[in-house]
Amino acid sequence: MTSTDTPARGQKPGGVPTPGLWLDRTGALAAPTSRRAGRKVPHLVAGVLLVVLCAGGAVWWTTSAQARTPTLAVARPVTVGHVLTSADLSTVDVSASPGTAFVPADEAASVLGRPMATSLGPGALLTPDAVGTAKLPAVGRAIVAVGVKPGQFPPELTAGTPLTVIVTATATQPTTTVSSPAAGTSWPATTVGVAPAATDETTVVSLEATTADAVALAQVPAGQLALVMRPAGGGR
Repeated sequence: MTSTDTPARGQKPGGVPTPGLWLDRTGALAAPTSRRAGRKVPHLVAGVLLVVLCAGGAVWWTTSAQARTPTLAVARPVTVGHVLTSADLSTVDVSASPGTAFVPADEAASVLGRPMATSLGPGALLTPDAVGTAKLPAVGRAIVAVGVKPGQFPPELTAGTPLTVIVTATATQPTTTVSSPAAGTSWPATTVGVAPAATDETTVVSLEATTADAVALAQVPAGQLALVMRPAGGGR
């Protein structure tokens, strides 16, 4: 009896595989690898596009949240009563919350030619209330003059500079009816003015401080104070 073998699925008669299909080790049909890989390409592209869109959205959000505004700042020391000119001002980009009182750079004309109401140092941001009628001393504050000699203050000291005033130890202290603050006592203050040294090499520095601190500073004998500069904008 003659038997006819039925070709396996995926094969032509004679054991030749059908084009486009192949048999794995178990004899099961399998599609070519290139076709299976081709099905993954659209998913890969979609993933890449999703990453790009997320990154772009993050950049946009960061840029919007940190928007910076051109604002006027003081380019050099200015004192109370000084009439502002364009040379006194510079422009800086700052990120400020809504309602912050700064003078925008495009409103420079509103402050040029006007007197300063307070003293400011280089880099300080200009505020609307810093220009106009003098406001020194403000309520609760006072201005006191102290005498210092070379080595007791930085030569770079100018009006508007924030300071820490410290009582230094001395070899001898004159006897007074009013006890002076102990060595190491310190107060925050702001420089109002600096007078050139006199014949005895004493430089007179006008300082703005709280009323209580100004009274205490006035009780310190001459030559027993040291002035330490603090960063601009560091507060009083």
